[in-house]
Amino acid sequence: MAEQQGKKKIFIDEDWKSQVEAEREAARQQKQPSSEASDPSSEASDTVERAKPADPTAGQMPPATFQMLVTTLATEAMVGLGQIPLPGLSEPTVNLAQAKYFIDTLEVLEEKTRGNLTTEESQSLTDLLYQLRLAYVAVRDRGPGSA
Repeated sequence: MAEQQGKKKIFIDEDWKSQVEAEREAARQQKQPSSEASDPSSEASDTVERAKPADPTAGQMPPATFQMLVTTLATEAMVGLGQIPLPGLSEPTVNLAQAKYFIDTLEVLEEKTRGNLTTEESQSLTDLLYQLRLAYVAVRDRGPGSA
């Protein structure tokens, strides 16, 4: 009896895992209407819903438009030209290869969309390319090390 008083009895409840799983399943069934419960595609959409990041700005993205695409590419070119600093850096850095790449990408976009743009979109793209080319030449001619 003295031996038993020194040892503590440990009870291990192995049933908790099945209990938790049953609670999860009950919660899933309450969430879904009965017609969706048998639909395997609703399970996949439930997985997609849970996989979404909890980003508070996710619903605040601007609409995907031609102008937004052009602006994004032009911004990358301006970063390469040292007009805009990279996030986390206080000073802008010049990367002419990057600038040329994005200017060339805009040129390809202009060529491939010729005849399919509104007058305003076409003129805006033409003007933007003109400005970026002038800025590229100015930065290139200034030489290395100057932003």
